[in-house]
Amino acid sequence: MKKFLFHIGCFVLPLLVLAYPADLVLSKYLKQSHPYSDEYSVWNAIYEGKLNAEILVYGSSTAWVQVNPQSIADSLHRRVYNLGMDGHNFQLQYLRHKQVLKYNPPPKLIIQTLDALTLQRRPDLFNQDQFLPYMLFNKDLKNATANYKGYKPVDFQVPLVRYYGKQKAIRTAAELTLPTIGEPPVRVLGFQAQNKVWNNDLSAARNLMEKYTVQMDSASIQLFDHYLQECREKHLQLVFHYSPEFIVGQRFISNREDVIALYEKFSRKYGIPFYNYSTDPLTRDRDNYYNGLHLNKQGASKLTSKLIHDLQQEVSLNRCFN
Repeated sequence: MKKFLFHIGCFVLPLLVLAYPADLVLSKYLKQSHPYSDEYSVWNAIYEGKLNAEILVYGSSTAWVQVNPQSIADSLHRRVYNLGMDGHNFQLQYLRHKQVLKYNPPPKLIIQTLDALTLQRRPDLFNQDQFLPYMLFNKDLKNATANYKGYKPVDFQVPLVRYYGKQKAIRTAAELTLPTIGEPPVRVLGFQAQNKVWNNDLSAARNLMEKYTVQMDSASIQLFDHYLQECREKHLQLVFHYSPEFIVGQRFISNREDVIALYEKFSRKYGIPFYNYSTDPLTRDRDNYYNGLHLNKQGASKLTSKLIHDLQQEVSLNRCFN
């Protein structure tokens, strides 16, 4: 038996030794790729400590495609970066917040973008390949994704295991090992404007159901409260920004007012300015949207201008930059 185990060890050990450098190489090149939402460029900036931002924009896709950090930087003369995370609610947004503070200097101001789905948790890891290059031995990422369908503990502990079945990611990384001109990043300071026109997403949703009810997740609500308390203790200034939705999209969400009331409650509890654009003229002009919840490039430019104006009027912000 001992002899058998010895021979097994002699076979497995070299594989494990080779697996680690292979994992490093594969992950290195995958980080350089630019998929649709280009989350890699944002994770790279976080983990490499290159955010270099006084103002950070947090949120989901309603931050990613709607708040232009360069415009804010030009107007407020501050360094700005957009950390909007496509497809994920606050649970994974908070992971980014923790990694920001771990690897980068803290921001002076956080613009917390909110929408109807911020505190609704999905069961699966949307766009789960975005985590692949950063997972090995990453305890923070392991803990943050533990309650989602997608990865197992072994994926964070053993080199290459998580790449099993990930042919697209492996092929993408392999292609980048060849001589190439390289692709330009699709996100600029974390932001990616959507040059799109109105599509049928909302109509398709209304064909499936008369109304949509947001299922607010109690764990996400508790985490959000913890995050706000944490920011207070660390003297991180916050502002809330509720994204505008097309008026028809607003009516589609049955408990939308309850969601906003919860944000207002947190705003009062922690004394956080709340910019709610629910009744803004933007909500009534469909030309500004590509679906019921997301502004296109034109709408994002208008929204960012309004946000800049409100920030310029916010007297309390002067203290955080002095």
